[in-house]
Amino acid sequence: MDHPDILQRIEMLNQIGISLSAEKDPHKLLECILVSAQKITHADAGTVYLIDEERKHLRFAIMRNDSMGVAFGGSSGQPVPLAPVPLYHADGRPNMQNIAAYTALTGQPVNIPDAYTAEGFDFAGTKAYDQNTGYRSQSFLAIPMCDHENELIGVLQLINARHPVNGATIPFTSADQQLAESIASQAAVALTNDRLIGELRHLLEKFIEVIAEAIDEKSPYTGGHCRRVPEIAIRLAEAIDRTDSGPLAELKFTEEQHYELKIAALMHDCGKITTPVHVVDKATKLETIFDRRHLVDARFEILRRDAEIAYLRQRLEALEQGHPADPQAERHYHEQMEQLADEQAFIARVNLGGEFMQPADQARVETIARRQWRDHNGTLHPLLTEEEVYNLQVSRGTLTPEEREIINNHIVRTIKMLESLPFPRHLKNVPEIAGGHHERMDGKGYPRGLTREEMSVQARLMGIADIFEALTAADRPYKKPMTLSQALDILGKMKLDGHIDPDLFDIFVEQKVYLDYALKYLRPEQIDDVDPERITGYRVSPPAA
Repeated sequence: MDHPDILQRIEMLNQIGISLSAEKDPHKLLECILVSAQKITHADAGTVYLIDEERKHLRFAIMRNDSMGVAFGGSSGQPVPLAPVPLYHADGRPNMQNIAAYTALTGQPVNIPDAYTAEGFDFAGTKAYDQNTGYRSQSFLAIPMCDHENELIGVLQLINARHPVNGATIPFTSADQQLAESIASQAAVALTNDRLIGELRHLLEKFIEVIAEAIDEKSPYTGGHCRRVPEIAIRLAEAIDRTDSGPLAELKFTEEQHYELKIAALMHDCGKITTPVHVVDKATKLETIFDRRHLVDARFEILRRDAEIAYLRQRLEALEQGHPADPQAERHYHEQMEQLADEQAFIARVNLGGEFMQPADQARVETIARRQWRDHNGTLHPLLTEEEVYNLQVSRGTLTPEEREIINNHIVRTIKMLESLPFPRHLKNVPEIAGGHHERMDGKGYPRGLTREEMSVQARLMGIADIFEALTAADRPYKKPMTLSQALDILGKMKLDGHIDPDLFDIFVEQKVYLDYALKYLRPEQIDDVDPERITGYRVSPPAA
């Protein structure tokens, strides 16, 4: 080998190291390892084996044979159609006859000039392959790939070194072996880094799942929400990538941005882990850790009992005095019973909450509250306490202003929790994306009152995902799930009202993001026919601020 060739191959080795460090795709990385090793050693064929988790087999990760036009694994998309190489026989003896297994078990490289004359190894399979294909397997070079802890990752095997000038098959030289060992070492580092990055990524995702499960254990309603919102957000981001017209036609998210959005969506409500359950899951106005309506029902029962006792005593006194029953007293008693039943039913109805409570109903709550009931000590109490009246008079939903503030504070807690985490560079925007789903385009949202221009597109699409999931969710205790057309119409009104991003809403409808999600998560009766042209606000410019 002449001197210029050595310098050229050393330069090639440097370039290979750079390429291996830069490659992020694990399949392409394996291909880069093998192709680089073939190129620098002039090998016609080769295989990269990876050891399995049980460390009992070497599986074929990628295989190439240039002269035969064979390529499996890597960018080919075709898995290697060969069974793994066992490291041990059925009786437990180490498999020292296969050179790849021998290299894996001993950690020693193997360089064989000619498989047909080599001793100590079983090349029966190789010879059978040659006989079937007409190929002539001759020189072999097997190199172990070990990580920084000297743990075996796999084996690099090269076949049939070619003379760089005439192309004749020759043995692998000592220089070839040294270069292959150097590549195997660099490859092991690259594979280890890729594995560690994958493990850290998996750890992060599992940690996030643990947080979601913790919220789920605390509240099945918010837990389901935490799992479903990412589905909508990811679908909307993919729809943006597909869009080729309109204001967002040029916007295309990178793979890292998609992953960042996924993490942010999974964590967008992590602050709810600090929110009291009886507030998060408050299904009725009187609910705390239990629904106090049952206490109110008991008081109504006491009023009926006292009214019945008073009426019966009056009749008994009349009978003892020889007087007939008083029709007016009987009529008054039945009227009392009917009124109490009506008032009890009214309290049960307003306790459920709704979109809007009429002032007349709020006033009636106060009137009913002034009724008095007597306890076992004879002490009189109002039928409803001031706190119960305050809760029953909530005009929208079931939460008091104080409880709504507690709920709203979850986003502040979310932002603080996420900002305290040392996210890597490619996830640095997670707090901003996750923390923006309650902001509005007109700056009237919370907690920071950001406007559309002050938010990323990812944060703005999170708002749509969060609202759409809430409108269509079937597991909320305080409302019925909406149909697709109802939910889209409300979103359209929110677009015109400056609440959600108008361009993202139009893409949400145009690309039918709602339908992909609905087919997987909504009940059949919720999936009604949607006419985009009848959706409020769709393709209509919102009024200028």
